[in-house]
Amino acid sequence: MASLGGNILPPDLHTQIYLAGIAIVLLVGFCYSTLLIRKAKDGENPSLFQSLWLFFYTCFLKPHDGDSNGNQQDALESFYKKQAGAYDATRKALLKGREDMLSLAAAQLAHRTKDRDENRKRIWVDVGGGTGWNIEAMSRFVDVPHFFDSVYLVDFSPSLCEVARKRFERLGWQNVKVICQDARKFRLEDYEPASQSRRAPGSPITSYFSQEKPRHGGADLITMSYSLSMIPDYYSVIDSLLSLLNPSGIIGVVDFYVQSQVDVNFRNYTGGLVNRHVNFFGRTFWRAWFDIDRVALEPGRRDYLEYSFGTVLNVNTRNYVLGAIPYYIWLGTHKRPSSSSLPHEIVEKVDALVTESPYLHPANHTDALTRAVESAAPEIRSKAFDVAIVNLTSNLPLPSFFYQNHHYRIYYDDQLKKHTQFNDEYIYAFTWEDTRADERILKLKSDDVVLAITSAGDNILSYALQSPARIHAVDLNPTQNHLLELKVAAFSSLPYEDFWKIFGEGKHPDFRSLLISKMSPHLSSRAFQYWLSNHHIFTKSKGGLYDTGGSKHGIRIFRWISRVFWCRSAVKQLLKAKTLNEQREIWRDKIRPALLSRLVSKFVVSQEAFLWTALGVPKNQLAIIEEDHAVSEAVCGPQARARNTRSHAIWEYMVNTLDPMVESTHIAADNPYYLVCLDGKFSRNCHPDYLSSQAHARLSRPGALDGLRIHTDEIDEVLARIAPGTLTVAVVMDSMDWFDPGSNAAAAQIAKLNRALRMGGRVMLRSAGLRPWYLDEFERHGFVAKCHGMRTAGKCIDRVNMYASCWICAKRENLAPPTPEMESMVGTEISSLQI
Repeated sequence: MASLGGNILPPDLHTQIYLAGIAIVLLVGFCYSTLLIRKAKDGENPSLFQSLWLFFYTCFLKPHDGDSNGNQQDALESFYKKQAGAYDATRKALLKGREDMLSLAAAQLAHRTKDRDENRKRIWVDVGGGTGWNIEAMSRFVDVPHFFDSVYLVDFSPSLCEVARKRFERLGWQNVKVICQDARKFRLEDYEPASQSRRAPGSPITSYFSQEKPRHGGADLITMSYSLSMIPDYYSVIDSLLSLLNPSGIIGVVDFYVQSQVDVNFRNYTGGLVNRHVNFFGRTFWRAWFDIDRVALEPGRRDYLEYSFGTVLNVNTRNYVLGAIPYYIWLGTHKRPSSSSLPHEIVEKVDALVTESPYLHPANHTDALTRAVESAAPEIRSKAFDVAIVNLTSNLPLPSFFYQNHHYRIYYDDQLKKHTQFNDEYIYAFTWEDTRADERILKLKSDDVVLAITSAGDNILSYALQSPARIHAVDLNPTQNHLLELKVAAFSSLPYEDFWKIFGEGKHPDFRSLLISKMSPHLSSRAFQYWLSNHHIFTKSKGGLYDTGGSKHGIRIFRWISRVFWCRSAVKQLLKAKTLNEQREIWRDKIRPALLSRLVSKFVVSQEAFLWTALGVPKNQLAIIEEDHAVSEAVCGPQARARNTRSHAIWEYMVNTLDPMVESTHIAADNPYYLVCLDGKFSRNCHPDYLSSQAHARLSRPGALDGLRIHTDEIDEVLARIAPGTLTVAVVMDSMDWFDPGSNAAAAQIAKLNRALRMGGRVMLRSAGLRPWYLDEFERHGFVAKCHGMRTAGKCIDRVNMYASCWICAKRENLAPPTPEMESMVGTEISSLQI
């Protein structure tokens, strides 16, 4: 026949040559791979070229066999047997995150077992450990032969287990045991002598089924490195891990995944959702790609893991070396928190610490606590308590905050619009309130309970140096609280030199390593996710911590102005000025004419967008500045020099802020607030008090910051859930300036302050106004207002001098408790407040 029939034509000559070439390549490749495989059998470590070819051949060319009996072990051998010796050489680029998971697990384990009984063994079980690469890699973080009494590598592939045995024979690690067994059947008591004595008498098979499965095991650490996605019956394996892990143990998992945010947005126990979402194309492509090698990426595996355990830390990231493959690192522990005999006890304890309520710990039986709780209703409950009760009644894990080593950070819903509006960016990288003035005015004592706005956390740490009984740090922006958490974690884990580099200089080349190996046990999961995603802030060559946040815009505008007006060198001279007189001359002659020019004020500084973005000045605070300007001597005085316009108001405010500051404070020696703006870092001679070596020595002591509570919420919401009459000091900074004078929101917050404060308790506030309108509201709600600093022309009230006045409002009388109807009305109004 001359034709194939129909419209099908025979392939032309070029196509025939192309197909023949493909066939020859495949044939040569098959023959060559067979030769390489035979050569590879002679040694454990084939060459790099051999390893890469074996990997390619096994994954993409070699057909899977060994399934005729439906045996998972045969299927694994079909895939791994030919490439066992080349496994480690070909997986380094593919299996990212293993070192990070091991480092995180080692840090958690070291922290949790530092006070352990020396007679109790420390045990690690590596499930799906393969060639033993994980166990050898762990030696970078701990001394494996001495840190662990026993290490069990459990894997179902005989070929990989054989490579592992040779590895540990070479290393001489006698405490590592390689177990070639189905992970579902692995029981620690079968291998640990201490557990053997607890087995019931009789035949091994009978005793295995007759014994009740233990609720906890003896493993301090369980790890799974890219093995969960290869286990068909993953439910039973995850269930078996529950009985392997001891009550305070850690389980660490790193693996591929794909998932849509729709699946997890409603879950409060995942430890944060940063980068968890994988788009539709990624979900479809990667599932199909890995399915070729029987690697299952369906979300149910990770979901069941997070359901079965309590989440400690959670990381979602991508392997950008090989096409942005999604993978996660997850650390967990038992659902029931280890610091309590029952979940509701730790819920009660955290709730008491948040709301300043007494905690009734049962002496003999937990029912005593239950009876006490029921008899005390109605009670004020924290949001953490409310959400924990919902989870417990639904048999879900508690939010990850309950499984942290410290209970500094209080639960919040990170999906609420009031939190997401900040777009994961803090406004302030450093605090603008003079902590020296705060200390002089407040004089905190050991029995004080303080509530303060977090900002960058510098002021919170300054208060902690005065050792009050409790500090409630409050901020609506989650990332401001992440910054405070990072500082607290650094105090708890880093020596002073590392601490100084991170927060004094704003840079540290090893920040990422320190974050994972040192600070991670002291951070909440969401804070850890944030800083791991933004570690470049501290490691990049330019900028640093103090060139980030919303306030960076103001600093960068000043630098731009100094370059445009050719006074950048004058700024450097100012920072090197040895005396106050030298500083004044440089300011008056070289910098002031540029920075305080009417042109800059009109077209840059007085713009509402700049004031909010760069300086954090909202429109209501701007209105206060304009109102004071309208009746000032500069406009209405006998020698009026300004017009009643916004640009003139801002110019006068800048003059009254900067001129007295430069004239009376030596920036290079004693004004860290302006030093960091001009130089981008602090100096050893000029820095906030929390950055001193003496402060580090005090706040790094065990328990030094146990009285800190970090709330991510509005002040109103926190005040409403604090027991009446428990606060002694509330530092609200300039937040009252933000309220609209035409609403009742300010009065509602002042009433809540009155309710939460003890008699004689104080509210400290700063304002852009000389006598802000809301002081009358304070006096109508049982307070007496006293001025502790009022800025007039040429007068500097503190080293920052950014605010026009500072006030203390002392509580003199209690307000009548509102009716439930009134309380409901106030709550509705406050919840609708937009800032």
